[in-house]
Amino acid sequence: MTEAILNPMLPRTYRVRSKQRELRDTFTLLLEPADGEGAPTPAPGQFNMLYVFGVGEVPISSSGDPALTKRLVHTIRAVGAVTDAMCQLKEGEMLGVRGPFGNHWRVQEAEGRDLVVVAGGLGLAPLRPVIYHIVAHREKYGKVVLLYGARGPEDLLYRREIEQWRGRFDMKVEVTVDAAASDWQGNVGVVTTLVSQARFDPSRATAMVCGPEVMMRFTIRELQKCGVAAADIFLSMERNMKCAVGFCGRCQFGPTFICKDGPVLRYDRIEHWFGKREI
Repeated sequence: MTEAILNPMLPRTYRVRSKQRELRDTFTLLLEPADGEGAPTPAPGQFNMLYVFGVGEVPISSSGDPALTKRLVHTIRAVGAVTDAMCQLKEGEMLGVRGPFGNHWRVQEAEGRDLVVVAGGLGLAPLRPVIYHIVAHREKYGKVVLLYGARGPEDLLYRREIEQWRGRFDMKVEVTVDAAASDWQGNVGVVTTLVSQARFDPSRATAMVCGPEVMMRFTIRELQKCGVAAADIFLSMERNMKCAVGFCGRCQFGPTFICKDGPVLRYDRIEHWFGKREI
């Protein structure tokens, strides 16, 4: 185990403990080390490189409870050859894991402040560990607001947990969909429309945002209209990552590398580059 941890290029074998369908093309895998020993637990926001033997490797953010050790949880959407193969794995089958890599959401630094968590689509998966942490340490934070948007009701992740979070009296949870049939009783519209309606103190708020880049761009605009400073807005960026250690250069974003400097980045550090759609 020591060699696997010290060598970031050496995958460690994990076994699929369980597999849960979230959406039509999205699954959550619970993984355990095949050797039964302890494993590095990703901090909220970090990612692992998951390797399907004979097919390939992809970066997937952790989506599990950071307080649980010896297990990895990853929510995966089948969008290519590797993720297709990953979603076909059955309980007991093996895959390789490298990591965890990257930095994390600044949950400790945000203690004592209001928290605004904004997720779009599958972007809720990298933010779920943040919510787990907040719930476990609720007394350390001010107001907590979760704003989540998806294309339609059938595209909402973690429905059961969302209902549990909405049932709490110490955090505000709002869900919206871009479009829905007449039997949908919730909000309709893009998630950015919820920002101005949320109640929090912008002078002492930390915002954590993950979703499609166009969604994050407009979310930043709305947060800044409310008075949230650029230095208090954090984004989880996605780019094509291959080595995960800043060697290959595939994930370069301006002067930063998403695998090493991210995937969680403070907005004022990348503001100049984030506005350029060609990057």
